[in-house]
Amino acid sequence: MATIKDVAALAGISYTTVSHVVNKSRPVSDPVRLKVEAAIAQLDYVPSAVARSLKARSTATIGLLVPNSINPYFAELARGIEDYCERKGYCVILCNSDDDPKKQRSYIRVLLEKRVDGLIVSSVGGESALAQSLASTRTPVVILDRVLPGLEADLVCIDNELGGYLATRHLLELGHREIACITGPLLTSSGQQRLAGFRRALAEAQQVVPPSRVVEGDFSVPGGYDAAARLLAPAPGQAAPTAIFACNDMMGMGVLRAAAERGIRVPEQLSVIGFDDIQMCRFVYPALTTVGQSIRQLGETAAERLLQRVRKTVSGACEQRLVAPAIVARESTAELSPLFSEYR
Repeated sequence: MATIKDVAALAGISYTTVSHVVNKSRPVSDPVRLKVEAAIAQLDYVPSAVARSLKARSTATIGLLVPNSINPYFAELARGIEDYCERKGYCVILCNSDDDPKKQRSYIRVLLEKRVDGLIVSSVGGESALAQSLASTRTPVVILDRVLPGLEADLVCIDNELGGYLATRHLLELGHREIACITGPLLTSSGQQRLAGFRRALAEAQQVVPPSRVVEGDFSVPGGYDAAARLLAPAPGQAAPTAIFACNDMMGMGVLRAAAERGIRVPEQLSVIGFDDIQMCRFVYPALTTVGQSIRQLGETAAERLLQRVRKTVSGACEQRLVAPAIVARESTAELSPLFSEYR
């Protein structure tokens, strides 16, 4: 691999002059610049990013940590972050914690060792050690999607409580009263807040929620499927739900599969609503009604805020940016039919 000294030798000038051309650190005459550029092209020289970052005290790199890169929601978030950073001249290193707190802490350490300019973190949840670790670093941090208690940092997320409330109000307005909820992991702030919105809407409608109607899920398709299997086979003497609020779209798809296997028609016999509005939910059958948000825009907002901190164009107190959700009505919810027949 060619070095800066090889370029200097071929161009017949000092390597400090080559450095000035490469880094644009000092004006160089056009004839000299052209000689350097010709030598670089001939030798296929690639400047050392490590050396440049040491001198500039910037790696132009952002670290992004997500709990599950297989989940399309986080894939769309990452795309929004990557697109914004690329436009601003930054690269993104994506790390997937697999919902594992130990792996999460390991990746944070690796990213900090690589001297990333900033971090965007969507945490596993229930992780006080992570908050302590991030609080002790001088690297700018933005928390995305899931609140991390104990850490003072900028936060960008959907208004989860309002989203859970809107989803449940949508089902109530369609005439449903036997409504069940498949929560996300209750260690996460998003899981807790969406459940709180569900409970608030039912309390306003003076509806009692039996404990058996709330099942904890894991934000995955299999988790939604398994939870739905329990809800769709209630104990003797208990009414079957006519509607299910799945606290993310992936679990909502699992509910659709469980209903189809049991011959339960959606939405004629069972209404299903999800949360997130990932692209995939538009193409399942029936298309999934959901609580929508612009996922890419959420990612871009997080990236914008982080780069403001990195470049010190903002200062002062940390800021919370809550994105308002809205119902995206599709085919999986409908008014409660007077012809509804028990499907147990």
